[in-house]
Amino acid sequence: MSDSKAKVNDMTVGTPIKAILLFAVPMLIGNVFQQFYNFVDTTVVGKFVGADALAAVGTTGSMNALLICIAMGLSNGAGVIISQCFGAQRYDEMKKAVTAMMYVASVTGLVITAAGIFLAGPAMRLLGVPDSIIHLSVLYMRIVFGFSLTGIFYNAFAAILRSVGDSRTPLYMLIISSVINVVLDLLFVLKFGMGVAGVAYATVIAQGVSAALCAMYIIKHRYQLHLDALPKLPPKYMVVKIFRIGMPSAFQSAMISLGGISVQGLINSFGTDAMAAYTASSKIDSVAIQILISIAASLSVYSGQNMGAGNIKRIRTGLRQTLMVMIPVCTAVAAVMLIFKRQILGIFLDADSAQNAIEIGCMYLSVIGIGYIIAGIMQSYQNLLKGCGDVNVCVAAGLAELGVRVGASYLFVIFWELQGVFIAIPVSWMCGCIIPVVRYLSGKWTKKSVIR
Repeated sequence: MSDSKAKVNDMTVGTPIKAILLFAVPMLIGNVFQQFYNFVDTTVVGKFVGADALAAVGTTGSMNALLICIAMGLSNGAGVIISQCFGAQRYDEMKKAVTAMMYVASVTGLVITAAGIFLAGPAMRLLGVPDSIIHLSVLYMRIVFGFSLTGIFYNAFAAILRSVGDSRTPLYMLIISSVINVVLDLLFVLKFGMGVAGVAYATVIAQGVSAALCAMYIIKHRYQLHLDALPKLPPKYMVVKIFRIGMPSAFQSAMISLGGISVQGLINSFGTDAMAAYTASSKIDSVAIQILISIAASLSVYSGQNMGAGNIKRIRTGLRQTLMVMIPVCTAVAAVMLIFKRQILGIFLDADSAQNAIEIGCMYLSVIGIGYIIAGIMQSYQNLLKGCGDVNVCVAAGLAELGVRVGASYLFVIFWELQGVFIAIPVSWMCGCIIPVVRYLSGKWTKKSVIR
C-alpha cells in the first residue's frame, strides 16, 4: 500500500451526519470485534472448561475494565488534542502530542502491569470470590495484567488514527487479531488443555498482534498522516496537557469501574449461578451497547476536529443529526435484546445444566434493555463535550452516574434482591444524562478548546 492511500478524514467539511456515520460504522465493527475477544473467551470457557471457570473469568471483568479505562482515558485525552490540532492544521503540535502520548502510555502501562500482578490475589479476596475458584481468577488476572502493554499500545495507536479520521485501519487490524484469538483459544484449550490460562494467553497475544500492525501502518504512512519527523522527547507542556485532559477521563472511567467492582462483589454474594449469569449477560450487553457508543464516540472526533477549526455551528448541527439517528437505533437494539435474550444467552450457557443462570441473565437483559435510549443520549452529549475539551463536566456526570449506581444497588437489593442491582443501572444512566445536557444548553463548552 502506498502513502497516497493512507486514510485521513477531514470531518470539518461535508454533510455532518454522513461524516459521523462513515466514521462510526468501521469503529462499530472494530468495537464489536474487540468485544469478540471476550465473547470467544466466555464461550470457550463456559462450554469446554465449565461453569466454575466461567465464573472465575467473569469476576475479573471489573478489574480488567479498570485497566482498560485508565489506559483509554489517557489515550482519549491525547486524542482530543490530536483531533483539534488536525482540524486546525497545526501539524507540529500534533506530532508533539503523539510523542507525549507514547511516553505516557508506556509509563502508565508499566505501573498498571506491576500493580495487577502483585495485587491480583488481594483484589479477588476483596471481591469475595469463592475459595473454590479464586486461584483461577488470580491466574487469569495476572496473565492479562502482566501483558497489559499489548492492549494499552493498541488503544494508543488506534486513538492516533481515529483522531485524524481513520477508523478503518484499526478495524482491519482487529479483524486479523480476532481470527488469531479464535484459533489460539481453541488450540490452547482443546489441544493443550490450558484452561483459563489458555484463553488469557490467546487474548494478550491477539492484542499484541493488533498493536504491532497498527504501529507498522503508522510508520509506513507517516508522511500522509503528518506524523513524519516526530520529536524524540515530548515537551513537558504537552505531557502536562495530556494529563490535564486525559486524567479526568481516566479518573471518571476508573471510578465507574470501581463502582462496577463494588457491584460485582454484591452479585458474587448471590452465588456462582448469579456470577455466571452476570458474566454472560454483561458480555451481551457490552456488544449491544457498542452500537450506541460507536455513534457517540464518532461525535467526539467530529466535534474535536470542528472545535479546532472553530466551527461551533457545525458541531451543534452534528449533535442534532446524531440524536435523530441515535434514538431509533437504541429502540431497535433494545427490541432485539428483549425478543431474543434467551436464545442469545444459550450461546454461552448450557440450557440443561445452567437453567437458573439463564433465567437470571434474562432478567438482567430485560431490565437494562429498556434504558438504552437514555444511555444513547447520555453518550452523545458526553462525547461531544469531551471532543471539545470540556472534560471536567463529563467527570462530574460520570461520578453522578457512579454514585447513583452503587448507592441504588445496595438500596434496591433490600427490596428486590438481585433484580434491584440490575434496576440501578438504567437509573444511574438517567442521572448521568442530566449534567452534560444542562452544560450543552449553557453554551459554556464553546470556550473550552485545548489548543487556543
